Amino acid sequence: MNQEYTSHPVVGIDLGTTNSAIAYIRGGKPELIEAANGESLLPSVVLIDPKGAVIVGQNAKDALVAMPDRSIAAIKRKMGSDEEIVLADQAFSPEEISAFILKELKQRADELYGEGEKEAVITVPAYFTDEQRRATKRAGEMAGFIVERIINEPTAAALAFGLDHLQKDGHFLVYDLGGGTFDVSIVEMFSGVLEVKASSGDHMLGGEDFDWLLVDWFAEKILAEHDIDPRLDIRGKALLKEEAERVKIALSSEESVSVSLPLVTLQENRPVGLAVEVTRSQFVALIEGLIAQTMERTSQVIKDAELSVKDIDEVLLVGGSTRIPLVRDSISAKLGLSPRSDVHPDEAVALGAAVQAGLKSGLLSESGLIATDVAPFSMGIAVLAEKPGGRIKPGGFSPIISKNTTIPVTRTEKFYTSAMGQTAVSIEVYQGEHEWVKHNHRLGEFLLEGIPENWKGQEAIEVTFRYNLNGILEVSARSVSSGEEMSITLQDALIRNNRREFEESVQRLQKLWENAPHNLEEDESLEDISVDDPEDWDLLPDFPADLDDPDEDWDIPEDDEAPTVLHEDGQQLIEQARKTLADLDSEQQIPLVAAIQELEQALKEENVDQLKDVMARVTDLLIDAEY
Repeated sequence: MNQEYTSHPVVGIDLGTTNSAIAYIRGGKPELIEAANGESLLPSVVLIDPKGAVIVGQNAKDALVAMPDRSIAAIKRKMGSDEEIVLADQAFSPEEISAFILKELKQRADELYGEGEKEAVITVPAYFTDEQRRATKRAGEMAGFIVERIINEPTAAALAFGLDHLQKDGHFLVYDLGGGTFDVSIVEMFSGVLEVKASSGDHMLGGEDFDWLLVDWFAEKILAEHDIDPRLDIRGKALLKEEAERVKIALSSEESVSVSLPLVTLQENRPVGLAVEVTRSQFVALIEGLIAQTMERTSQVIKDAELSVKDIDEVLLVGGSTRIPLVRDSISAKLGLSPRSDVHPDEAVALGAAVQAGLKSGLLSESGLIATDVAPFSMGIAVLAEKPGGRIKPGGFSPIISKNTTIPVTRTEKFYTSAMGQTAVSIEVYQGEHEWVKHNHRLGEFLLEGIPENWKGQEAIEVTFRYNLNGILEVSARSVSSGEEMSITLQDALIRNNRREFEESVQRLQKLWENAPHNLEEDESLEDISVDDPEDWDLLPDFPADLDDPDEDWDIPEDDEAPTVLHEDGQQLIEQARKTLADLDSEQQIPLVAAIQELEQALKEENVDQLKDVMARVTDLLIDAEY
């Protein structure tokens, strides 16, 4: 197939909390790049399987309950943090986990274009901090992309819409509620020029929070009935999370959903399950407070854009969580407008990223579309400030670039030394809206030295902020009288200072990646599992797959019960024990392994008395391991 591309193909990527996608420009239009199995969306879940290989996507998602210690979802929420992610006893940074997801997407681009360098435009929530943007850029680089642009997700969605509606002028409100983040932006379209007027949001509010509210609701039901909290059981918690997501999705089209989980956790060697009906009104009662928060942000962004509700011409809903009827109803009630139904909530951001990629590469140079964006936060430095009562105190915030300033932008402000004879100043950089820096987000700090020793007055210092199209900041400070200058490029401050560490991380990820069974329409790595292979033990189900009755008695059978029933219970107990072994330390493993071997021998000999005795001991060991 002949493709339109420059020397380096440029793709657009939506690195999402729940799902990710990659797109390109084909025939002047953005199009998602599908996997070999025809799927366009990639679940943003990573698994390290028992053989040490990396699995990304649906198979990894399927393993979240069975292997919670080997799999991770919603990593986007941890981007920019120093939190260590431990999978299969290996430690990873959040950007390394994200790099695995991006590598899987890059493979799709490689299959389309062939091997070679690929440039990427990657989207982030508008309210991502500088650190989160840098982490996203690093993840793209670790995955092998040349990351040319980081753009805001609402802007990308507006680009996808704008390309198809170049003749449509007006103010659009983009409401983006995804799996882990919320953004809302006001975009003005005029004669093909798309200008973001204002943005707001919350990078820790999304569909994940709705899921966890349901998990808590489920857990409280179990706690009230059985006096045990399933959230203290890592597998029970994962099982409830999986069920909560299913219920949430189903309630978007149904008025009620039945929940029937025969086994969530164990209590005194008996299964504890959950059987309940969840209605849409109950779900609404759980989440309406969070939706109300998004409505407050929506009101604020309209105010920031210096508009009124009547000035909004169109509403675009983006993100899978906007399928929840309460969202559409709340938006319609607030704005008096019905949101457009021709914007795909799961695909719009990736398609818009591809549009930006097409504008950059020249593939859409004749479209007439031009886009601008804004700074989502105010950015400035710490200064001495006056408190009520006239006292001067350090820690005031002096903005240099104001929130919702069109980018790229360069701004310079003049400041003065605070003490006679001062020869150095510390430049502390923050972003946020509060007048005191302790309430804002710290970005970095550097020292400007070489200021002339002046005992007669203050020395002038010019501080310059350069905020680029990636939403990443560079700060410089200059002594006016001496010309001495110092700068910090916050964009790459962490990784460029230790390139060796970055390269080591890339090599480690690549080694793990090469072990993975990619390019398969159906990943066979999780299918060929043997209960006799110790390496496969932690791939076995947590609980018997055929346990249908939550009230079924798990006590050891009496002598007059059929030997076949006892045999089946024994096999189920072996499977559960083998699964538990992966989570135990060596001291706990030894007696359990010995008991498993005794139980296997008793099953072969069909010795009923011995079976009952050993099954009781295995059950006791499992209970000790769980609690």
